[in-house]
Amino acid sequence: MQVEVRVFATLRRYLPELGISEPKVVEVPQGTTLDQIREMLGLPAEEVKVIMVNHLQAAPEDRAADGDRITYIPAVAGG
Repeated sequence: MQVEVRVFATLRRYLPELGISEPKVVEVPQGTTLDQIREMLGLPAEEVKVIMVNHLQAAPEDRAADGDRITYIPAVAGG
C-alpha cells in the first residue's frame, strides 16, 4: 500500500530531497504502524512530537491505511 508522508521544520533535514510541503510517497506493507514508518524514514523518535493522519492527531502505534496522508511534526516554539 502507498502512503504520503510530509515532514516540517527541523525534521526536514532528514529528508533533504523533499521540497517545502512536498510529500514523500512510501510503499509499506499492510499493518505498518506510524512508528514503523517513522523508523523507515530515519526520523528520531525523540524529535517527533505530533503525528497527524489525514489532518487528525494519531498515536505512534496506530496502523496506516492505503492512501493515508501522514505528517510528522517536531516540537516548535515561538512567541
